[in-house]
Amino acid sequence: MVTYTGINHLALATGNMEATIRFWRDLLGLRLVAGLGHPGYRHYFFELSETDLIAFFEWPGVEPLILKEHGAPVKGPFAFDHLSMGVATEEDLWNLKDKLEAAGFWVSEVIDHGFIHSIYAHDPNNIAIEFSSPGPLDIRRHPKMADKSPTALALQGPEPQPKVWPEVAHPTPQEEWASYPGDGAVLIEES
Repeated sequence: MVTYTGINHLALATGNMEATIRFWRDLLGLRLVAGLGHPGYRHYFFELSETDLIAFFEWPGVEPLILKEHGAPVKGPFAFDHLSMGVATEEDLWNLKDKLEAAGFWVSEVIDHGFIHSIYAHDPNNIAIEFSSPGPLDIRRHPKMADKSPTALALQGPEPQPKVWPEVAHPTPQEEWASYPGDGAVLIEES
């Protein structure tokens, strides 16, 4: 069984790294912990928590997304609706709301979703962001299915189902484990 530690990084895109740094580092308070790049390409990483990073690629010609309301239905090819970032307390949520409004960003009212309280905003790339503080129910410890018409697989429960996929018949021997250098290798070389 694999042990997951969180989201190593969620990679988003921007056409304006300066505005992205100003928002994510200077307004939201995320540390800028790594930067890779060469002409026509940048890849910067912001620390969200001890285990989670948010990264941005900057490529020429990237334009902000079409402004879309969080959770509004769409049609056609689509993969990403919004990013929800957890905050520790309700006070953190209200402090973020005040900071975003003071900086001139639209921010929703605080929404009580039962298991979390949330505010919604957009970054300079029009990426939809939700900030969520814990509510009275921890759905990680106490999963709930309130869908009135759940899929058949959802009815099987929250735990991964065994024997759905083929077992690994020939695991890669450890002596064959090899990694090939990527762009981030320069971070180690320059340390």
